[in-house]
This record gives sequence, C-alpha cells and structure tokens, in this order.
Amino acid sequence: MRWKSRAGSEIIEFALVLPLLMILIFGIIDFSIELYNKAVITNASREGARAGIVFQSPARSATELQTDVTTVVNDYCKTYLITFGGPSSPVVDVSVTLDADGHQQLTATVRYSYVFSVIPNFIPSITNPTLTATTVMRME
Repeated sequence: MRWKSRAGSEIIEFALVLPLLMILIFGIIDFSIELYNKAVITNASREGARAGIVFQSPARSATELQTDVTTVVNDYCKTYLITFGGPSSPVVDVSVTLDADGHQQLTATVRYSYVFSVIPNFIPSITNPTLTATTVMRME
C-alpha cells in the first residue's frame, strides 16, 4: 500500500528535532553566561588587587587590607555579575607575600560557585563549576 499524502510529516520531524534544538540553544546560553561570569570575577580580582596595592598613609593592617579588597570585589561583582540563582557574593582570599627580590606582592583570589540555569534539568551529569580568578600585583 502506498501513501499518497504526506501531510503532517513536517510536524513529526519538528517534534523529533525540537528537544535537541532546545538543549543546544539553552546550552549555548548557559555556557555563555558562565564565560561572562568568569570574565567578571577576573576583572573583580584585578580591581581588588589594585585597591589593595594603592599606597595609604598610615599603612593598613592585614585585616583592613582584607576588608578593603573584599569590599571592592563584592561591589564590582554586585554591579556586573549575572547570578541567576547563584550565591549572592563570591569568596575573596587576600594574601601578602614576598617575592624573590624581597618586594611585597598582594595576591587576590576570587572564587565563585556558578549555578547552571537550565542544563542540569536536561543533562543531570553536568555539575556546577567553581570559577576562580587570581591576580598578583607588586606592592610599592
């Protein structure tokens, strides 16, 4: 028996392709937001390190330095970070060390737990990454 009418075959083909198309589109969106957030925390670590190396008289204590850098990083992230359900603020670690020449170096490390919006609903094996950015600047 031969079918003469192919009416409705496009709808069936579309129904088969639609889930894959949606996973692809939302995957692109989720990973794009993750890359944007990575760029934001990288810039936030730079801004925090820069705020920490700026000379102030009298010199700041380690606690004041940590507070100042953390405030700058959190303000930057609140302004530019896209969270979509993630933690409200990143974790900021600040340390001051000596390099080989005896100069002080400030290291600002920012960690941010990114939460995927859509992808884990379709692909449960994908876990939420922790984005990390570290900036090292010499203190003058």
